Amino acid sequence: MNLAGLTHRRGFCISYTKSLIHKKGNLMDQSPTPRLTFLQLLDNNRPQAVAWVKGGAQAPRLSGMVKFFETPYGGVLIEAEIFGLPNISQSGSADFYAMHIHETGDCSDNFMKTGDHYNPDSLPHPQHAGDLMPLMGNQGYAWSAFYDKRFRIKDILGRSVIIHAKADDFTTQPSGNSGEKIACGVIRKDG
Repeated sequence: MNLAGLTHRRGFCISYTKSLIHKKGNLMDQSPTPRLTFLQLLDNNRPQAVAWVKGGAQAPRLSGMVKFFETPYGGVLIEAEIFGLPNISQSGSADFYAMHIHETGDCSDNFMKTGDHYNPDSLPHPQHAGDLMPLMGNQGYAWSAFYDKRFRIKDILGRSVIIHAKADDFTTQPSGNSGEKIACGVIRKDG
C-alpha cells in the first residue's frame, strides 16, 4: 500500500470514528484507537528525540535512525529504520538483531563505554526499561514501530541505542546473550 492509500484509509477511519461519536455521543467513543494516533504521529514525522545509529568495526555499512515520539497514552512510540545490517549480502535472508537502550551515550571505543541496559528499576532481563523489540533484518534492511510504556523520553535522553549481532534470547542474564555491539547511536532531543 502506498502512503496516499494509507492516508486515505486513515482519514476514512477517523471520519468513521467521528460518525460514531455523533451516533453514540459517548466520551469513550470520541477517541480514535491508539493505532490511529500512532499512524498520525508517524505520518507527521516530528519525533521528540532521535538516535542516528552507525555501525562499528563489525558492521561499518550499518546506519539508520531510531525515532521516539511522545504519545497521549503516557508511553513512547518508537520507530526504527536501519540499513546495512550484516545479512545484506545474503539474498532472501531474514535475521533478528537485538536492540536495546544502554545506560550511557558514549559510542566511542567500539561501543565499549555504553554500559549495561537501561534498567532504573533493577529488574531481571528482559524486563529492563531498555529492552526493546528486536529488529528483523531482511537482506540488510529493517523497519519497525512499536509502543513502550516503561520509560519517558526525558528518561532516555543522552543514553544510547545499541544494535547487537544476534537475537536476544529473552532469558540469559544479564543481557539476553545477544552478541557483540555492532551499532550505536546517542539519543538526543530533536528540534
